Amino acid sequence: MVDDVRSCMEFVVDAAWQAGKITLSYFQSGVEVDDKADKSPVTIADREAEIKLRELIRLYYPNDGIEGEEFGREEGSSGYSWLLDPIDGTKSFVQGVPLYGVLLAREGAGGVDVGCVYLPALNEMIWAGRGEGCWWNGRRAKVSETEKIEDACICFTSWMNFAASQRDAVWQGLTEKVRLVRGWGDCYGHILVATGRADASFDPTMNPWDCGPLLPILEEAGGTFTDWEGKPTVRGKDAFSTNGRLFQTVLSELKSTQ
Repeated sequence: MVDDVRSCMEFVVDAAWQAGKITLSYFQSGVEVDDKADKSPVTIADREAEIKLRELIRLYYPNDGIEGEEFGREEGSSGYSWLLDPIDGTKSFVQGVPLYGVLLAREGAGGVDVGCVYLPALNEMIWAGRGEGCWWNGRRAKVSETEKIEDACICFTSWMNFAASQRDAVWQGLTEKVRLVRGWGDCYGHILVATGRADASFDPTMNPWDCGPLLPILEEAGGTFTDWEGKPTVRGKDAFSTNGRLFQTVLSELKSTQ
């Protein structure tokens, strides 16, 4: 099993890099943007990168299932399934802002055991495997040591998401207690937590493909990734990450104002 996790870690890094290379060929190029049914944007870069990821999974793990943002779900027979988002942060991507990532993770009966986030425009690769640590461009990644909420730097994706989910009061209350609030959102905010550059990141709405690799990445870096009830999962309707030290404090804040 250890060898399987390690070989899978090598695979996700290479696959994410290949998909990321495709996205870079369209980045800051004025790429045409289409609207999906839910009004979220999608580009040819999203589609081509997901096609590449699916091709690689079928080649190396032909019996595994696949669940992706752009082309839905394919069933498998192995008991494993891949969660993928070719561009997490498409709105940033189409604006020419480099805070987007390629997300790839493997999920089995015991949950997600391997995951990778590649930030192509920043040349940052972060990956993790259960029991094998979290790695950031070849060195160990670890969370911050911040212990007090008043010293914390927290991140979010969009204020409108809090309002739309009727959690704007929750968010407002939390922002009044911390040192610094920044909109370094989507996967990037959670990666900042995993690498010790932020202390917590919040998403009031979430999909599995938007966070597949974040659970093993945060936990292997010493932090937490849970839904707003405190359950470690990539299949919650919401999510937040912390450096671990702030988890109980933040969770209490979220629950006290819901």
